[in-house]
Amino acid sequence: MLLLRSELDHAPAVHGIAAGGAFYLINESDIVICSEDATFFDPHVTYGMVAGFESMHLLQKLPLGETMRLVLLGAHERMSSARAHQLGLVSEVVPREELLERAMWVARAIASAPTYAIQGTVRAVWLAHELSRRDAMAQVSNFVSLGTQYENIESGQATFQGERIEWRLR
Repeated sequence: MLLLRSELDHAPAVHGIAAGGAFYLINESDIVICSEDATFFDPHVTYGMVAGFESMHLLQKLPLGETMRLVLLGAHERMSSARAHQLGLVSEVVPREELLERAMWVARAIASAPTYAIQGTVRAVWLAHELSRRDAMAQVSNFVSLGTQYENIESGQATFQGERIEWRLR
């Protein structure tokens, strides 16, 4: 397995086999891009170990039944890159020769935004994911305030008024 952690640890690139502990790294990442040949499985139970941390993290991205299948079938079944994308474990599948370039493009695009805007947004998204809507709404203004600091707004305005960013269609 090749697992490349890119600039902000927001966009790892995966090709080959991602098994066991690699799920821990994948599930700690906000965006996962893999090659068409990537496969995923968790061999813990096959070898008499509890798939504890991996299964808990998988539940943040996969439905309960899919998580159970992945961890209980262990080394007997592998999930394809297409199925991982379909379920939301990975956000994009690309040809192997494009993998590194694509992951680095994502990382550079994220890194080009003002730091506080990125930090506040990531925290707000996870807050909304982990708490009830009411609890998240009560706390989100703390994160929004990160993005309203003068130097952050000044940086964002410079980007807005500057050369237009070339976007990609996915």
